[in-house]
Amino acid sequence: MLNSGLLPFAWRVYMPPMTRALTILGIESSCDETAAAVLRLEDGRATLLADVIHTQLEEHAPYQGVVPEIAARAHAEIADRTVAAAMKQAGLSYAGLDGVAATSGPGLIGGVLVGMMTGKAIAQAAGKPFIAVNHLEGHALSPRLGNDCPFPYLLLLVSGGHCQFLEVRGLGDYRRLGTTIDDAVGEAFDKTAKVLGLGFPGGPAVERLAREGDPKAFSFPRPLMNRPGLDMSFAGLKTAVSRAAAEAPLTDTRLANLCASFQAAVCDVLAGRARRALEGFDPGEGEEIRFVVAGGVASNQAVRTALEAEAAAFGGRLVAPPLRHCTDNAAMIALVGAERLAAGGIEGIGDLGAGARPRWPLDEASATRDPAYATGRRGAKA
Repeated sequence: MLNSGLLPFAWRVYMPPMTRALTILGIESSCDETAAAVLRLEDGRATLLADVIHTQLEEHAPYQGVVPEIAARAHAEIADRTVAAAMKQAGLSYAGLDGVAATSGPGLIGGVLVGMMTGKAIAQAAGKPFIAVNHLEGHALSPRLGNDCPFPYLLLLVSGGHCQFLEVRGLGDYRRLGTTIDDAVGEAFDKTAKVLGLGFPGGPAVERLAREGDPKAFSFPRPLMNRPGLDMSFAGLKTAVSRAAAEAPLTDTRLANLCASFQAAVCDVLAGRARRALEGFDPGEGEEIRFVVAGGVASNQAVRTALEAEAAAFGGRLVAPPLRHCTDNAAMIALVGAERLAAGGIEGIGDLGAGARPRWPLDEASATRDPAYATGRRGAKA
């Protein structure tokens, strides 16, 4: 069955898994990074042949946040050069590829369309299959880029747009356990930075100042901590920071204390929910407990330390992508494309008829049945 424009991730007739080496071009453009990577998958091991990432920090810094129209134009201006740079770095022509993968959602639709159409054009011109990749699946598999991380594992996906716990049982097999009911944790970091006048991007700025502050200086809320389940909330915490910031002049000491106290609250919430998730996670008899953290916030060292302690308490290990691959990148998109192609889920021209999706949950059944956000015309978010 061919993919429709609304279901670019629908799997078709399965073929026997491929055993030969596969070389995939990946393209990522869902937010404010234009990225291209070439990856080779052989015997289950991924080798990066090229990895190019262009950020748009200068373009968005005056607005202290990503402006979708500016992002889309910037992607359109540099997408072809980014791909050309990656191919040159890999020392390959398009004929040397086995497929082309591109982020097809979720994300800012203008940027998604730029990357997706670039990938489709290359795939069609070179006669290679096109693989439409869910950006969140890229994050979910990103720890497999530089670690021994077989399925199954427990995943905490923490980024600017998403914050959720999932069971990752295999390629394309994801079960949502809990999600934020309002702001994602990365969004809370960025908005806190904006309130405190720390510039853009906000997350790294908050983390830097937090190292100099007292995490107990302010008693910020830990939302939903006493409620059952694994859902989270960060909007109230963000509001509490805003109110505290308005109560007195923002001296250097006060700024550092606000950042440290905010970050400590985030770590407590994530660690508490991780503890509950680990209690209920069963990897199977004799299997190691692997707790994966991925997404942009996974680069925060305080968050990593808190989650590492929780994993160790259950006799497991925390697995995280290399720092370069925590934030948006094309290597993870190429990996998903390679793994899907190797599994035999792609035929002929692949997903060439797929449409871009601003929303695309990993566990679409749970998101549709019990959405954390109103679905609207764009579909369920999480």
